[in-house]
Amino acid sequence: MTNFNGMFRLDGRVALVAGAASGIGQSAAKGLAAAGAKTICADVNADGAAATAKAIRDAGGHADSIALDVTDETAVAAAVAKIGTIDVLVSTPAVNVRKPLLNYTADEFDKVLRLNLKGNFLIAREVGRVMAAQKRGSIILLSSIRSITVEPGQGAYAATKAGIVQMARALAAELGPSGVRVNCVAPGVVETPLTMPIKSKPEWYNAYAAKNALGRWAHSDEMAGPVVFLASDAASYITGAVLFVDGGWTAVDGRFQPPV
Repeated sequence: MTNFNGMFRLDGRVALVAGAASGIGQSAAKGLAAAGAKTICADVNADGAAATAKAIRDAGGHADSIALDVTDETAVAAAVAKIGTIDVLVSTPAVNVRKPLLNYTADEFDKVLRLNLKGNFLIAREVGRVMAAQKRGSIILLSSIRSITVEPGQGAYAATKAGIVQMARALAAELGPSGVRVNCVAPGVVETPLTMPIKSKPEWYNAYAAKNALGRWAHSDEMAGPVVFLASDAASYITGAVLFVDGGWTAVDGRFQPPV
């Protein structure tokens, strides 16, 4: 019988969050811990990951931290093996080089694909193997509204975020028979270190806020709820899905207000 009172709880589960030092990863780690998970905060920024874990413990939660570069195949395999049981994976690392594709260098293109697509593949593959053996688990990858809508200067980033969606769908198909769910959260405009350059330009910042139905940017903490939902039993029949958390950006045309 379904326990409706506890369907959003994660007590007794182990959650690995890649990119937990800041932004959406940090908020996700705190949200998962607040729902009862023992959270492993992983990031290439070891001090930042440790600070997130300490903040969770100070709030009464359970958390540890590890230094992890998700683009390092050997390091990812070693970290996952050391953790052992993993019930939830949230992977958030991403980088963007904002410039027209015709001005991209091959090295810049490789940089974006290496972290955004290959790095997320490496950690999802290793954790997916663990979860397949366990016959349970939830993998949550971070896509973006840029997976379906793009603007000048976002070509390489958008390509990786669309690739994340298709990779998650393939993993959902392959791991479903083992009881493992794989989904994407696709944020809209969120105030994170990655988007700080936009905040410094009021015209740009305000234009993005006006584009969505809610008329504002999101705080990274607003991404924690969707992550906890997809990690929990409340989403037990959801896999291969993309949850857009974008303030209505992809649902409305906010560039002009008709006189109606």
